[in-house]
Amino acid sequence: MKILIRPEEECDIKEVENMTREAFWDLYKPGCVEHLIVHNMRRSSDFVKELDHVACDGDKIIGSIIYSKAKVINNENKEFEVLCMGPLGVLPSYQNKGVGSLLMEHSIEKAKHLGYKAIIIFGNPEYYKRFGFKNATEYNIQTSSGENFEAFMTLELYDESLDTISGKFYASDSFEINEEDLDNFDKGFTPKEKHVLDTQLF
Repeated sequence: MKILIRPEEECDIKEVENMTREAFWDLYKPGCVEHLIVHNMRRSSDFVKELDHVACDGDKIIGSIIYSKAKVINNENKEFEVLCMGPLGVLPSYQNKGVGSLLMEHSIEKAKHLGYKAIIIFGNPEYYKRFGFKNATEYNIQTSSGENFEAFMTLELYDESLDTISGKFYASDSFEINEEDLDNFDKGFTPKEKHVLDTQLF
């Protein structure tokens, strides 16, 4: 299998949203919200178009990654720009085949070249530590509510890039999803049954 990583194009949008919906359906909750997050993020001023990429197997889009601008605000109310990665989605039939890793590695190198200082995520520590992510507490960065937990992780994009940055992390408003908006957005997709699973977080 030869996978091509390329920038997302305008004509890819609906296919990427469909792919994202398939990738996350019933994963964290009955149904999913990630396809609407992707949809909203592209229309946000926080969207980083240069880091919006898809993975293709031939003409078929099998994965995608998207980034948004975020900020860390310290105790003196000084703001520092960082990146937030996600959603990162891969079609279920292509998962555990290295597609997500290709998207991560490609975009991390691109983010370095663009001059960003760090990437902050909420994700599986066992997966993301392979790319160099560490618990955000090591950099004295907390969530917007002042918390910290294993899934809240940070990657320095160059040595000592976070030495002068600490405080609370604030992600793009694109991650805030209204259930009514989600229901209306889902009407534009093929109907799928939602399931409650023991492995879900919500």
